[in-house]
Amino acid sequence: MTSTNDIRRSFLDYFEGQGHARVPSAPLVPHNDPTLMFVNAGMVPFKNVFTGLESRPYSTATSSQKCVRAGGKHNDLDNVGYTARHHTFFEMLGNFSFGDYFKERAIELAWGLLTKEWGLSRDRLTVTVYHTDDEAFGLWQRIAGLPDHRIIRIATKDNFWAMGPDGPSGPCSEIFFDHGDHIPGGPPGSPDEDGDRFVEIWNLVFMQHLQENDQIVSDLPRPSIDTGMGLERVAAVLQGVHDNYDTDTFKALIHASEELTKTKAEGAQQASHRVIADHLRSSGFLVADGVLPANEGRGYVLRRIMRRAMRHAHLLGAAEPLMHRLVPALVAEMGAAYPELVRAQPLIEATLRQEETRFRQTLTNGLRLLDEATASLEAGGTLPGETAFKLYDTFGFPYDLTEDALRAQNLAVDRAGFDAAMAEQKARARAAWKGSGEKASDEVWFDVLEEVGPTEFTGYSGHSGEGVVVAIVKEGKRANEIDRNDGGYIVVNQTPFYAESGGQVGDTGVLVSSGGAHGTVLVTDKLLGKLHALYVKVNDAPLRVGDTVKMQVDEERRRAIRANHSATHLLHAALRHRLGTHVSQKGSLVAPDRLRFDFSHPSALTADDISAIEAEVNAHIRHNQPVTTRLMTPDEAIAEGAMALFGEKYGDEVRVLSMGLDSDRTYSVELCGGTHVNALGDIALFKIISESAVSSGVRRIEALTGEAARQWLIARDQRLRDIAASLKAAPDEAPARVAALVEQARKLERELAEARKQLAMGGGGAAQASGPEDVAGFQFIGRVVEGLDPKALRPEIDALKKQLGSGVSALIVVNDGRASVAAGVTDDLLGQVSAVELVKAAVAALGGQGGGGRPDMAQGGGPDGSKAAEALTAIKEVLAKVSV
Repeated sequence: MTSTNDIRRSFLDYFEGQGHARVPSAPLVPHNDPTLMFVNAGMVPFKNVFTGLESRPYSTATSSQKCVRAGGKHNDLDNVGYTARHHTFFEMLGNFSFGDYFKERAIELAWGLLTKEWGLSRDRLTVTVYHTDDEAFGLWQRIAGLPDHRIIRIATKDNFWAMGPDGPSGPCSEIFFDHGDHIPGGPPGSPDEDGDRFVEIWNLVFMQHLQENDQIVSDLPRPSIDTGMGLERVAAVLQGVHDNYDTDTFKALIHASEELTKTKAEGAQQASHRVIADHLRSSGFLVADGVLPANEGRGYVLRRIMRRAMRHAHLLGAAEPLMHRLVPALVAEMGAAYPELVRAQPLIEATLRQEETRFRQTLTNGLRLLDEATASLEAGGTLPGETAFKLYDTFGFPYDLTEDALRAQNLAVDRAGFDAAMAEQKARARAAWKGSGEKASDEVWFDVLEEVGPTEFTGYSGHSGEGVVVAIVKEGKRANEIDRNDGGYIVVNQTPFYAESGGQVGDTGVLVSSGGAHGTVLVTDKLLGKLHALYVKVNDAPLRVGDTVKMQVDEERRRAIRANHSATHLLHAALRHRLGTHVSQKGSLVAPDRLRFDFSHPSALTADDISAIEAEVNAHIRHNQPVTTRLMTPDEAIAEGAMALFGEKYGDEVRVLSMGLDSDRTYSVELCGGTHVNALGDIALFKIISESAVSSGVRRIEALTGEAARQWLIARDQRLRDIAASLKAAPDEAPARVAALVEQARKLERELAEARKQLAMGGGGAAQASGPEDVAGFQFIGRVVEGLDPKALRPEIDALKKQLGSGVSALIVVNDGRASVAAGVTDDLLGQVSAVELVKAAVAALGGQGGGGRPDMAQGGGPDGSKAAEALTAIKEVLAKVSV
């Protein structure tokens, strides 16, 4: 068997023997492209050479380049372990010509290596070329002797490469290996091309054009060559296996994890061993190249990779940290080719051991909460995206780890909801560092926190207070003052201004300094979870570090916020009382003008639900019970029945908020750090204005309180009066009059739709269509109609089948230039004719792809309605080929 190390060596030896400079792999962190997180292709280190920004002492080169695809645009992380060829880390073999040889020599070299040096059968190789690249087509014919049907023209971007919107570009030629007809799949360009039988092993890029704004503007004066061959894929070919994980390197790493976990890489455990082997490689090489686990950037991607592997080690029953004990096997397999692994082995082992030790408790806690969050989900269900996001945000569970954890339970994750939650957090984070166009770096705020300590919040007991300005940040940098008519962030040692947190928006207000400065507090942000940063616009005089300031919160605004926040607690309790204890908070917004509350529930609320919830909340408001708070440890609070919100971060001491009475028991008890009313009567009025879906299993209520609710009701009443006036009816009669008008409109719409259908079908429906014709012995009715609703095709086909008794029917309806086609086959002919095949032929004629259904009834569509007649002809041609 040819080892992976031998294959790598023979590739480099071959091209070095052909005059190429052997270039060592560049580090995984790119030094010449700030747009990339990691080197993800063999040509990346040569980008500046291709563009002319850099020169090298050679015009041809060969390399085996380390690559990682686990973050950003190029991300294979989710699929690793479950497919035969996805990896986070892989090696890209390549040969490059910088204005030296071009297509002919590139094809000669590739064909010579594959068929002569490596002895691959030419009968197992198929190539693709860009559909207009006649030169490459002819070269493959002459050099390789391939028949025309194994040189496939591809018209898509798959066979045209570009460095970006601006820069070199050119057609590609991909080489595929046929693993045999025992594996499903068809050749490239075929309907079955996504199968695993034909596997791309090499891509030859012919750089010959220059692009500007994605448009070719000229030919390059010195055409170049860039090729890429996945070492893992070609190793599978040369070692006679179909699966990359059955190659020698992976088998050795998997064997090591089998030995240490005392489990076999079989059945459900196979994916875990594969994940561990793949992620061990990416983790080891990234650490060797200077990347360490972190909470952002490249370090965060590394942490995701590590934690995914560590979770799979946990699944295999590893009682102690596992990953660091596999490093010797990695070094043994790849250290000779990559000496940086040998040099960094102690660091790699220590990093993996420390990360896995820290992650084990996180993993235990996170999986427990994940189990709780999915307890009510049935197989095929979807975990709300916000739940997945909170797992990520609170417990360091990356999205892919959560998705991977649920895969075995046949549960999905709402990616859109996760992305929305992530986007919302990023927006808040951006706002935290930005005020009136200013931006501050994390490092600045870490310095401030280290120097001055956390801010003390005094706003629970009042709306005003005094403090000393201990830090000023302007435009991301520390400053000593904010000049008059200027703005910036200030940190005061103590403040009554509540910082945005837990869904509650931050306070606004005014301040006056001992130096005579008057400032307007426009924003109050919480930075690093501990600093209250006030963005202040200063008038009259400069505001300086060391000034004493008197601060006044906008009391009316705060009062409205408090009412809305307390109402969310009552709403939460009412939802649980009405719908069940499965309801839990999934997000909230508490603003002065409204409240928004997201909660877990599988279906929309009924009108009765909403009415009952409103009534219950308003009843507690009328009872006007006082609101009490206590300081407790989180464990004590939960032991006493306080609800801890899933994913919220709590310190050593928490505020426990109690409100309302329900049969002599406290109605609502929750952990909350926000500001609230003193008594529930301060809320005055509660009104739900909307209920909607956020994501799968998550609903959203928007509501108003107090004067805002009263004004909303007044406006709604006025709208009802306006509607009644238009109907010339009393307000109480308006609903019945509107219902009657709606029913009348529906009746007219039904009559109009039926009239249009009769007109399209020639006045009498399908049953009135012209008689059948004989097509290859089959009774056939086929028509092209205009303006018929495609939804009516199925019943019309059914009618035609009844008319025929035995035969085939087809209808094509053209609307706005597009065409929809349906075909039917009577039951007695199902052994001979399939409606699916008929529709596929028609769809192809219409310029589309696919089409589906059952053998007796199928439908499809295509973009070119002008080809409707050709589509009917295509159906007849299929019938003509059927032996009656």
